[in-house]
Amino acid sequence: MARERARHPAPAQAPAALNEKGLALTALLKETLQEFQPEMGSTLDEVVVTIQSHLVVEVGRKLRDDPRTACDLLRCLSVVDYEDHFEVVYHLYSLEKNHRFVVKTTVPYESPHVPSLISVWPGADWYEREGHDLFGLVFDGHPNLSPLLLYEGFEGYPGRKSFPFNDYQEW
Repeated sequence: MARERARHPAPAQAPAALNEKGLALTALLKETLQEFQPEMGSTLDEVVVTIQSHLVVEVGRKLRDDPRTACDLLRCLSVVDYEDHFEVVYHLYSLEKNHRFVVKTTVPYESPHVPSLISVWPGADWYEREGHDLFGLVFDGHPNLSPLLLYEGFEGYPGRKSFPFNDYQEW
């Protein structure tokens, strides 16, 4: 007996509330990344920059090397499964400038490839391996996408919404 996936209404969205620093960071990022034509936005109190997936490495280098942004830390990389596409979310931080923001990109479900950011932030290694293990994303240029969380030969991608979990029943 297959359990149907529960469908809940989408939660109410809290309005974005950028303070002066957030508004200034939005303007700075818009200027710094203008050649990449990013889509700018915000979620709650954090600036969000959306770019095309093939630009990930170029944008990462620009954000790291430009003295106005000086993003020297990839805080986290996460993957979101929207069932028809993936979204890769890079949480960035500058220790020197003390600003944080998010860079997002969309990856098609049929061809889940995105460039690796190891050459920009070596700390992307484990995050990318986790994204590969759980969602099947291929981070092109990554030197070693061997399993991090799962065993060699594991079938499927348990982070995907389509992954079949066994029904759990109490005795």
